[in-house]
Amino acid sequence: MFVGKYYNSIDSKSRIIVPAKFRDELEGRCIIAKALDRCLTIYPKDQWEKFVEEKLDILPTGNPQARKLRRHFYSSAAECDVDKQGRLTIPQDLREYAGIEKDLVTIGSNKTIEVWSKEYWKDEIDPDTGELMNASEVAESMEQYGF
Repeated sequence: MFVGKYYNSIDSKSRIIVPAKFRDELEGRCIIAKALDRCLTIYPKDQWEKFVEEKLDILPTGNPQARKLRRHFYSSAAECDVDKQGRLTIPQDLREYAGIEKDLVTIGSNKTIEVWSKEYWKDEIDPDTGELMNASEVAESMEQYGF
């Protein structure tokens, strides 16, 4: 399980350091793809295969919107190796999509990892509290989703 938030940066060769706590689960290879909210998602190989099998492969091929959705995920994905120093290279098109120029935030998201530009992450945070959600929003969401 991926949890936590880590601040780091991308180097001149488009490499990021995967937080040490995340590396073992990636087992040296992963898939990185566009996510919603202008960030990137890193999938361990087994999670990507599960996503493809359970979600993408069952989309109806006769439906144009379903074909577009499938193309969106496959065309935005890249297979990456995690080197011995724990680094992976983010392809240029994915860097541009996520607005990653230098500083970034890596977030554990249960079975996947999110990579945000620090600037886009700041846009998600309430400037007064420094939090994603205030206590009332958390409570309301918990009730809405049956916690």
